[in-house]
Amino acid sequence: MIQSWMVIGAVTFVIAVGSFFITPRDVKWFAQLTRPRWLVFEPLIPFIWTFTFVCGAASANIVWQKNPGSLITWVLMGLYLLLEIITVSYIPVMLRWRSLRIGEILGSVGVILGVLLTLSVLPVSKFAALLLLPYLAWSPVGTYTTEELIQLNPQDA
Repeated sequence: MIQSWMVIGAVTFVIAVGSFFITPRDVKWFAQLTRPRWLVFEPLIPFIWTFTFVCGAASANIVWQKNPGSLITWVLMGLYLLLEIITVSYIPVMLRWRSLRIGEILGSVGVILGVLLTLSVLPVSKFAALLLLPYLAWSPVGTYTTEELIQLNPQDA
């Protein structure tokens, strides 16, 4: 029998990995942007997002286990899915349009949706909401970094 954590983990993995296949090949534009001096942790970003997505998947599994198959649970699963799609679309959409502003908008939407999801999950499970804290902590950092990139590279906004 397939367990819920397997399905949630597989969906999370497929969406995250799928974004690599739709990323435009021309990343020179992004690589040539001027970066803030304080952005010394850039090599760690893939590991940070991996941890964040694992926590999100664990959170979704806890929510599913609390009331599997109910309407509210399905709505919450849809919100988890939407949040991940918005988050992983940041790079491919920004690269395709060569627009930091689009990245900033997607990041801001992700922050707002992350807060709404966390508040919606809190009554179901405090621990599931706690597992969303890495997203709530990291997503604004990414959005702020994009704003800094816009300030340093106004021609690429």
